[in-house]
Amino acid sequence: MQNFTLYNPVKIIFGKGQIAELANQIAKDKKVLITYGGGSIKKNGVYDQVMAALSGYTVMEFGGIEPNPKYETVMRAVQMIRENQIDFILAVGGGSVIDGTKFIAAAVNYEGDPWNMMTDSASIKSAIPFGTVLTLPAAGSEMNCGAVITRGQTKIPFMNPLVFPKFSVLDPETTTTLPPHQTANGVIDAFVHVIEQYITYDAKAPLQDRIAEGILQTLIVEGPKALKDHLDYDVRANIMWCSTMALNGLIAAGVPQDWATHLIGHEITAVYGLDHGQTLAIILPNIMAVKADKKRDKLVQYAERVWGVTDGTAEEKVEAAIAKTREFFESLGVKTRLSDYDVGEDSVARLIKQLEEHGRVAIGEHGDIDLKQSEEIIRRSL
Repeated sequence: MQNFTLYNPVKIIFGKGQIAELANQIAKDKKVLITYGGGSIKKNGVYDQVMAALSGYTVMEFGGIEPNPKYETVMRAVQMIRENQIDFILAVGGGSVIDGTKFIAAAVNYEGDPWNMMTDSASIKSAIPFGTVLTLPAAGSEMNCGAVITRGQTKIPFMNPLVFPKFSVLDPETTTTLPPHQTANGVIDAFVHVIEQYITYDAKAPLQDRIAEGILQTLIVEGPKALKDHLDYDVRANIMWCSTMALNGLIAAGVPQDWATHLIGHEITAVYGLDHGQTLAIILPNIMAVKADKKRDKLVQYAERVWGVTDGTAEEKVEAAIAKTREFFESLGVKTRLSDYDVGEDSVARLIKQLEEHGRVAIGEHGDIDLKQSEEIIRRSL
């Protein structure tokens, strides 16, 4: 097992009716800014629950944070906070709203151009406190200190311990009104988060492997159920908790991590606008195939323990695992080829240029996925 430091200060408040707990988590003298996305929280009852919990508080609102939050949008919220001397933010939404709120919290008192935080996160010296009410389980942003922000066709992640939420409210009932495609994308996002920390190479960390496998198996079972019965509370609860556990640092402790699927996927989203979950479903099976030589042992383990593939040679188990992964994504209604989204051959050069411009020239757990291999992965994804 590799050396590690594990730190996670986020209080999780989980279950039915827990939005009411906001009144016990935010001091009454705080001036609160609620951040949210396109306004679905005002249609599904979540906004009303939040406002009831914050009765008596000074509350302002900032809506319109997009999927893949844009720098220009979140900077408007930064200005609003500065002008109104707001001292607490409550992010109500999914990973994009929470990611955007992390940037906002760090940017308010940042000295210099806040975009510099994206390439020099160590330059963040403070952040105003914030909490979250999660409505779309997928990104895991509710229990980590990472975020991804988009500016033009540049989509960049950053991490800093100052942007851990103070608390996150996870009420599975808030997810029952999600459209099927958002539910499916969320399951895939959580699934791939686990894979990026699991299918690398053996670090002699069996506990982390077993926890990762448990999350994967739970998503495989519960994901399709959520699409058949969107009101099943227990299914929604299990998916929500899997998504949080997938990226809160626990299964990452002491093991190597990949993240090539995400880095290539980010470029597809930035250029062609595909959903994040869609890009992951497209790229992951092809990274598995291209890197099967380096990932063979873990792919075999994945085939045997997660998918129950015990017959055949190591190569046959690897092929079966890749096929079953693709079939799982497709069973959720998410296509796994770029051509399914009318993205063709001309995308290859454009995406490689994006990767090069953003310094993604040596990615993967070994740093050996260069631009040539990235091109092979993208071509296989057409």
